[in-house]
Amino acid sequence: MLLDRRFQLFVVLVGVFVTSLVVGDIISVKLFEAKVGPVVAVMSIGILPFPVTFLLTDILNEFYGKKAARFVTWVGFFMAIFAVVVIAMAVQVPWAPLTRAPDFTGTVEGSFNNVFAGSQRFLVASMMAYLVGQFCDIAIFNGLKRLTRNRFLWVRATGSTLVSQLLDTVVVQYVAWTGVLPNATILSIIYTSYVVKLLVAVGLTPFIYLGHAFVERKLGIAPVVLGENGEPIAPPAPPVTQEEQPRAA
Repeated sequence: MLLDRRFQLFVVLVGVFVTSLVVGDIISVKLFEAKVGPVVAVMSIGILPFPVTFLLTDILNEFYGKKAARFVTWVGFFMAIFAVVVIAMAVQVPWAPLTRAPDFTGTVEGSFNNVFAGSQRFLVASMMAYLVGQFCDIAIFNGLKRLTRNRFLWVRATGSTLVSQLLDTVVVQYVAWTGVLPNATILSIIYTSYVVKLLVAVGLTPFIYLGHAFVERKLGIAPVVLGENGEPIAPPAPPVTQEEQPRAA
């Protein structure tokens, strides 16, 4: 196997992507307050790593194409399901009697279950929103790249993230809270959550350019160039040297 820089970068991007997604699902049980103007919103701390997945999706789309980005999206989805199944099995395994001793100072059953035995409905909502948001991000990024003829990185990076994050927010909040909270409250959560995500997306734009410059200039990896049909244009094959030409029998 040839471990060239392009392949090595792909492995690193996939690793960070999957880690951000799985960690985001695990820590989502923690809630915090976010003040957006006069409004104070209660949000999940999962908002911290999830924008990284959209950032990495844009980089994957830029340097490897939409097929690679979609492949990584499915890998992340099934790895998240795998993590949920393993955690559910871990919760069901009986605890050792010594953990119930009054002088035991390690992690106890109640604390462990409060963190890892989260709401299955919220996990389902998160996975549905993830698929909708990621595939929307990939499609819009690719479409804007084609329309702008491979120019204006900030347009496709920011534009795709703004739309995909909106869909992600609407799906996760409605699936998670419909029938539990009033519609007015759900709409308020959607609004405040999206505003925060909007600010994060705009704040990540310089990092898109930094990542693009690092990959292209320091690693020597060129971005994918789209043709008129929206498909990547294959780079020209290197010229065949005289030594590589087949010899006559």
